[in-house]
Amino acid sequence: MLETSARLLRLLSLLQAHREWSGADLAGRLGVTARTVRRDVERLRELGYPVNATPGTGGGYQLGAGAELPPLLLDDDEAVAVAVGLRTAAGQGIEGIGESSVRALAKLEQVLPNRLRRRVGALNAFTVPMLRGAGPSAVDPAVLTELANACRDSERLRFEYRDHTGAATRRTVEPYRLVCTERRWYLVAWDVEREDWRTFRVDRVTPRPPHGPRFTPRTPPDENLAEYVSRGVSTGAYATNAVVRLLVPLEEAAARISPSAGTLEASGEDSCVLRTGAASLDVMVVHVMMMGFEFEVLEPAGLGDVIRAHRDRLSRVLERSEQGAPGAAGPGPGESSVGAGVP
Repeated sequence: MLETSARLLRLLSLLQAHREWSGADLAGRLGVTARTVRRDVERLRELGYPVNATPGTGGGYQLGAGAELPPLLLDDDEAVAVAVGLRTAAGQGIEGIGESSVRALAKLEQVLPNRLRRRVGALNAFTVPMLRGAGPSAVDPAVLTELANACRDSERLRFEYRDHTGAATRRTVEPYRLVCTERRWYLVAWDVEREDWRTFRVDRVTPRPPHGPRFTPRTPPDENLAEYVSRGVSTGAYATNAVVRLLVPLEEAAARISPSAGTLEASGEDSCVLRTGAASLDVMVVHVMMMGFEFEVLEPAGLGDVIRAHRDRLSRVLERSEQGAPGAAGPGPGESSVGAGVP
C-alpha cells in the first residue's frame, strides 16, 4: 500500500510537470506497465482528482482544472486535520506564523478536489479567530466540520450539550459561526427553544442528526464575534464580575491575559482596564493577583474589603512564619504571639 501511494504521488507530480503525457511515457517514467498506469489513473479519479484522457495514438493524460499546484494525497480526515491545524496556527498570534498559515491554507484549498475543498472552505469561511489562548482542547475534527457545514448551509443543528457539571441537555439551534482560541472552540448560535443567542463549547457538543430544516440567518449579536465570545466566557459565565485598572500598557497586559480570562481596553498610555469574572470575590482576588500586575479596583466596592482581609491574613501568616523560624526571637514582655507588631 505504501508503494502504491508513493507511485500515485509520483504520477500526480508528473501530470503537474507537463500539460500532457502519453501512457507509454508515464509507464516508462514510473517503471510499470501501461495497464498499471490506467489503474492508477482510475484510482486518482476515485479520489476526486481530475485526470482527463484523450484516446488514440496522439492522445494521452492531462491533469484537469483545479490542480495548478502540486496535488496532495490526503484522505478526508487528513485534509480536515491539516486545515484545522493551519486555521488554528493562523490565530496563534506568533509573529510570522499567522500569515504563513493563511497562505498555506489557501494553497491547500486550491489543490484539493472539489469534494474536500468544499468541506475545508466551510471550516475556513465560518471560523472567527480569537487570539491568545492557553493550550489545545480535544475537539473532534469531524464535529468541527459538521458544525461548519451547518453554518455554511444555514441548517438547523441538533446536539447534546454537557455543561461544566456534566449535565446533558438537548439543543436545537441556528448555527452562525465558529470562534476559535488557542485553547477552545466555540459555536455561536441562536437557541430556538430559549429564543436567544448562546455560546457553546464545541468539545461539549455531540451532534444528534438529522439536522435541518434550512433557516434565514439572523443579525449576529455583535459585529465583533471574537469580543462577544470573550465577554461571555470571561465574565458572563461567572456569578461575580469585577473591573480593575491594570497599571501597565494594554500591549503588555494582552501578552499575558487571554480573551477567555477577561476583556481589555486601553486607559491611557500606561494603563488599561480589565473586565473579568470569577466564582466569588475570594477567587477573584487570586485570579487578578496571579496576573502579576499592579492594579486598582474600580468595581465592585466589596472587592477592596476582600483584598484587605486577605492582606491581614497573609500578614499574620508571615509573622507566624518569621517567629517560628530557627533563631527567631519569641514575643517580648506584654506581647502576644498572634498579631504582634501588626498595625
